[in-house]
Amino acid sequence: MIKIDELKLEVDYTEQDLLKACAKKLGIKASDILSCKLLKKSIDARRKPHIFYSLSVSLVLKGNLENKFPDKNYEEADYSLHFEQKTTTLRPVVVGFGPSGMFAALCLAKMGLRPIVLEQGKCVEDRDKDVLDFWTNRKLNVYSNVQFGEGGAGTFSDGKLNTNVNNFTCKQVLHELYRLGAPEQILYEAKAHIGSDKLKKVVVSLRKEVISLGGEIFFSTKLQKINCVDGCVKSILAQNVLTGEAKTIETNHLLLCLGHSARDTFRMLHASGMEIRQKPFAMGVRIEQKQEDINTMQYGEGYNKKLPSADYKLVCHLPNGRSVFTFCMCPGGEVVASSSGEGEIVTNGMSDFARDKENANSALLINVLEEDYATKHPLSGLDFQAQWEKKAFELGGKNYNAPAQSVGEFLGKKIRTNINPTYRPGITLADLSKCLPGFVCDSLRQGLPLLNQKAKGFAKDENLLIGVETRSSSPITIVRSDTFETNIKGIYPVGEGAGYAGGIVTSAQDGIKVATSIYNNL
Repeated sequence: MIKIDELKLEVDYTEQDLLKACAKKLGIKASDILSCKLLKKSIDARRKPHIFYSLSVSLVLKGNLENKFPDKNYEEADYSLHFEQKTTTLRPVVVGFGPSGMFAALCLAKMGLRPIVLEQGKCVEDRDKDVLDFWTNRKLNVYSNVQFGEGGAGTFSDGKLNTNVNNFTCKQVLHELYRLGAPEQILYEAKAHIGSDKLKKVVVSLRKEVISLGGEIFFSTKLQKINCVDGCVKSILAQNVLTGEAKTIETNHLLLCLGHSARDTFRMLHASGMEIRQKPFAMGVRIEQKQEDINTMQYGEGYNKKLPSADYKLVCHLPNGRSVFTFCMCPGGEVVASSSGEGEIVTNGMSDFARDKENANSALLINVLEEDYATKHPLSGLDFQAQWEKKAFELGGKNYNAPAQSVGEFLGKKIRTNINPTYRPGITLADLSKCLPGFVCDSLRQGLPLLNQKAKGFAKDENLLIGVETRSSSPITIVRSDTFETNIKGIYPVGEGAGYAGGIVTSAQDGIKVATSIYNNL
């Protein structure tokens, strides 16, 4: 097998075009190529209006032709998760079944350790119904919503898999997702995504595999208490949030795969003596635009309609020492109501795999520092988030409408939005400065014109700002050692909520890493 990099092909290329390009580069016939596999695919739009794909491929050639290209030799790695079986007296317990919990549980199950999983939310099929009921009828289930339930917050997102980390474990995550039903494109697209519609099917497949390997998953079941003896975990108390039934589970390996919204659990852990520290995070709004405007912004006028919905990633460092940046951009998607507590407004973004809806959106965030919190208490960041989420709820009309304002009006102009908002259950036009900290408002007002200079059309006066976006990352870190344990032996904080990841892939990687460490030390 050999590899070719930097193949340039037109946007509407065919498979035959690809084979001809490979043959031309090698100086052979297209018929000499037995198979061709995409390894990487990205869009090069630097020379508008001429936009093309840049590809890397692996090839199998006839006969001994590959021997002519020793400098292009390529061997495909095995990224599957393989472990020799081990046994333990007490089964490990995984709390939370988001990306970190799912991959930790999958690894532990493949190791033969028969994990017990506790998830306070419902399975994704039932969770889907609860989320739709909230979006349609304003009925919030505090245990089953966009933040809580099987698959974690990422289930109702774009399923973005692009990360700044590109290592072996990252590729393991992608290959496992593909094996479990994700589209093949995630293995080679430079900005891979699954889409919320397809991600739910992957989550179900992963759950079924964990169970088939001896794991147990208890939905609507919440961690209520940790019992320790001599600084070591001995058992936990879990309770069904629907029936109230409680049970004690003995364990000496407790993996805390908590999402960043598990505030009451964080408070219980802190009261139990677990070492937790403040951590900076970011907050702001969702900005919603017409996807056609973003396509024109990135591809130029008269772009080829066969190109996928365009995205963007923008950042600007401000004179006041803050930064304004976009995060979790959702092409052809919608802004979604993501509250997990009563009387709070939280926004997020979501796209299906096709990314074919009218609008685009992304988080538009300002960095929040530890000195911005009211106190030095380790959980003060949680209170900071909740304070502004409650203000947004009040400003929206106390009915789970999100407060919203045009970019122009936010910047002091009398210009109304022309965006058809996607946020359900609805928006209320309001002055967003009443539900955002002063430094966030000031930074957004400085940053919007500057970002629009970088990407003309990003911050058009008619575009819509929807408040508030507060859950981009966790405002705490649960301190862990080199063995991934807390100050209470046998307890392992994992993933984004614990402060060690940011997104689906890095959270999943952390789950693999911690599970492997436990396995190696058995």
